[in-house]
Amino acid sequence: MYSGEHELRREAFLRRRYRFVMAGMLFLLLAAVLLSFWVGYYPLSPSQVVKAFLSRFGYKGEILPQAITIFWNIRLPRILSAVFIGASLAVAGSTYQGMFRNPLVSPDILGVSSGASLGAAFAILCGASGWLIQLAAFTGGIAAVAASYLISRRSAHSHTLSLVLTGSMIMALCNAGVTMIKYVADPNDVLQQITFWLMGSLTKTDTRAFLWSFFPMAAGLAAIFLLRWRINLLTLDEEEAKSLGINIRAYRLIFIAASTLLSAASVCLGGLIGWVGLMIPHMARRLAGADYGRLIPASAMLGAGYLVLMDDLARSLLSMELPLGVVTSIMGAPFFVSLIIQRKE
Repeated sequence: MYSGEHELRREAFLRRRYRFVMAGMLFLLLAAVLLSFWVGYYPLSPSQVVKAFLSRFGYKGEILPQAITIFWNIRLPRILSAVFIGASLAVAGSTYQGMFRNPLVSPDILGVSSGASLGAAFAILCGASGWLIQLAAFTGGIAAVAASYLISRRSAHSHTLSLVLTGSMIMALCNAGVTMIKYVADPNDVLQQITFWLMGSLTKTDTRAFLWSFFPMAAGLAAIFLLRWRINLLTLDEEEAKSLGINIRAYRLIFIAASTLLSAASVCLGGLIGWVGLMIPHMARRLAGADYGRLIPASAMLGAGYLVLMDDLARSLLSMELPLGVVTSIMGAPFFVSLIIQRKE
């Protein structure tokens, strides 16, 4: 009896703590978004942000036309892109870490980032326009993960182990293809474009590019949010899960497909932005616990706020804008070292 009451009190405490943590992260996310409108060569004050937003709904007050243009065509698409990319990569990373039962797994474990890089590099080499580069990157990421999954199905070893090994092989093959394209590309023009894309940036993000990636990201997030409780079952051993009557392969395929949509759409929108999917799930796990019903929303919220702040740093640290992927790598590498040290201790 006492043990049951203790568990009920503990669960009630965890629910209150989770609500408090989510409310705090939501407040910090909104604050980071508002701050982002102020960061840049043309800072927008809070009053200008409100007036520019209301200008689409009939507001006729005093506001500079360039403030409206900057708000709707530059800042808002960029901030929304950072929010959704951060949330998508963090959710995909949490899902993969639970599915593969490995805390050091990141969203590109099955080669989605490398496949997207190969597709984008090939499109740039062919002189494609912006939306075709996005399409090629998205297609390359999907194709790489599909190849990893289909090849692993032919293996006689454990499906999880086969997926990881096949993903590593596909990743190496795609990276070799990117290196070959960079080798034959024109160093005065095409090579620079490929290199800049691979470093990751939201500089050229506009409304059209954001909307193109929004729908697959929304679909992937919706699928994982609706089934997030099932990720707890994937953390069990395969034999144990099968004894409970759970179709492990079906759920694994669903989560791989949803996570691939998130990762591929994120990469085709912002280029290679690393460490978010590896680092944020660990931070969210410390705040919300290991239950994936709570961990997935916490990862999405924390990842969104984190990438918005990293993009602000990329725009404000120096007189020239830094690539976002470089900033996230600088922040992520020390965290990874500390994680390894903690695991050893």
